[in-house]
Amino acid sequence: MGLLSLGTPLSWEEIKANGYDEHIRRHGLIQFVNLYNKLKDRPCDMLKWGDEVEYMLVKLDHENKSAKLLLKAEEILPRLQEKEENNPGGDSNTLWHPEYAAYMVESTPGKPYGGLMAHLNTVEANMKLRRQELEKLLDTAKGETALTLTAFPRLGCPSFSTPWYKPNPSNDDGIYKSLFIPDETIYLGHPRYSSFTKNIRKRRGEKVAINIPIFKDKNTLTPFVEEFVNDHDGEGARAAKPDHVYMDCTGFGFGNSCLQMTFQACNITEARHLYDQLTPLCPIILALSAASPIYKGYLTDHDVRWNVIAESVDDRTPEERNLEPLKNNKFVIPKSRYGSTDSYLSPNGERYSDIDLVLDERDCQELMDKGIDRQLARHIAHLFIRDTISVFAEMIGLDDNKDSDHFENIQSTNWQTLRFKPPPVNSNIGWRVECRPIEVQLTDFENAAYVVFVVLLTRTILTFKLNLLMQLSKVDLNMQQAQKRNAILNSKFYFRKDLQSCACDCPIENEQCLMSINTIINGGPLGDGQGDFPGLIPLINLYVATVETDLDTRCTIMRYLKLISDRASGKLQTMAAWMRNFVTSHSEYKHDSVVTDRINYDLVTACDQITKGQMTAPELFHCTESKSSNDIPNSVKVAQEIV
Repeated sequence: MGLLSLGTPLSWEEIKANGYDEHIRRHGLIQFVNLYNKLKDRPCDMLKWGDEVEYMLVKLDHENKSAKLLLKAEEILPRLQEKEENNPGGDSNTLWHPEYAAYMVESTPGKPYGGLMAHLNTVEANMKLRRQELEKLLDTAKGETALTLTAFPRLGCPSFSTPWYKPNPSNDDGIYKSLFIPDETIYLGHPRYSSFTKNIRKRRGEKVAINIPIFKDKNTLTPFVEEFVNDHDGEGARAAKPDHVYMDCTGFGFGNSCLQMTFQACNITEARHLYDQLTPLCPIILALSAASPIYKGYLTDHDVRWNVIAESVDDRTPEERNLEPLKNNKFVIPKSRYGSTDSYLSPNGERYSDIDLVLDERDCQELMDKGIDRQLARHIAHLFIRDTISVFAEMIGLDDNKDSDHFENIQSTNWQTLRFKPPPVNSNIGWRVECRPIEVQLTDFENAAYVVFVVLLTRTILTFKLNLLMQLSKVDLNMQQAQKRNAILNSKFYFRKDLQSCACDCPIENEQCLMSINTIINGGPLGDGQGDFPGLIPLINLYVATVETDLDTRCTIMRYLKLISDRASGKLQTMAAWMRNFVTSHSEYKHDSVVTDRINYDLVTACDQITKGQMTAPELFHCTESKSSNDIPNSVKVAQEIV
């Protein structure tokens, strides 16, 4: 969702000409220092956490056998938000927020979940409630539905939405200038989305260029080269790579959906520790949840969304991409502003921070001079190598002692696998960590399973004092492996061998080795006489056995962990593998990597039926029901009140 300040959006030219980029950078650093000094010793907070689910609105035309994205978010979002607006701060079970596209909405639970095990049993029930609230506002008789798809398979194909608008690549005053996606697909109910989208293009000096390897089937053209009928200036032809699917605007990335989580830690030290320990897990979680093998109507050789989004918001100039000598910019920047974590935050993590961190030494020293330790100062200074891409005229002159919008402006547009989040100004919210790599799944059962799995991982790490730290360069390699086709079964990932030791005398490279995801999740021998790896789920089971848990919650947890375990072992397919198999076995598929309108209709219809329980999918899950409930047991409530 990000920072959603309101006001008059400024163009990139206005931001640069008036020096607002540097103004926001300088004052954002001051605001962080003020936040840190005010809240670094904040007393212990309780564990609180929540999830964010992003939905796509879809219209199924059963008569014409076509599935299209439904541009209806601006119409229905106010109705979803009525309860909250009529009773602000009330007891609502659900909250609704705008998202990037006109066919997307985002939901969160009405209030955070707590530290009781019984709260894990309420997640799925709350997700079902949210989906029901959304579906009530759709005209199901006309084929309108809400799906938790990571990527709509024919986004960017002709007439992929209803209503349909023609792309206008010749309009330099437009937002996208895309050959494929019209500006009207952006959610225009909030100016932030259109503003930062256009500013990304303007700052970069050209359209973004997304190139994802095509899946080479037996009839796929070699080389695979697309032809663009409306590419009048030739920019698309120059940017498109052979044997790749080419996409040319932010909508191809931010028009995807995901599942995110945020944890409130006990204090700043625990938040930094959790941030570091979760960092090596992000590529594993990404591959485990793979759900997006199709882009712009083509099967690709990737199974996840990550690089698509990273390239879709890549505002680096040619100088920053090392295509031209540095002249007008300060740094060569290796990654897009959407990428994998670049630094550890805890003292133990410094040993494993082997990536050359690009930062302004002046900013870093300024932070350290004001009491920020070196590790955290380097992290913040690295985030602040980015320019602001969204400025509102009314939000420039702020009181740095009372506001943090300038800090959040840059913080919230650094979209990494994890986000370290200070408490907001004047709130009762503590230090938090946001986990961002999970691909959203079709059913509430699956989404709840992934959420509960990650929550239990954090508790297991803290309880058993596990150490998952490894070289960040290896984490980066894992992120690229995680995106490959069927990586969950075919790729090996670097992972720490001994999760109990803080450090050892051996070379740092010897602390980790290549493992399959099955070994990482379920445990098993490492080979070459290296012993056995315990497995994350067996460790979670040990943790669950030490905590008093009611029977329904324990049953639900076991079903969730079985889903994760069987996906890791290959007994069950990922959503990406299931979608790929659906397409390649379709009677209309010509083994040419093309997902036609009819194949897309049948695929999306099947997804809708699975979501609604009208179609079974034994390849995806053993069951879709748990003992989830909207309420925690009375006995647990009583125990909580006593505590």
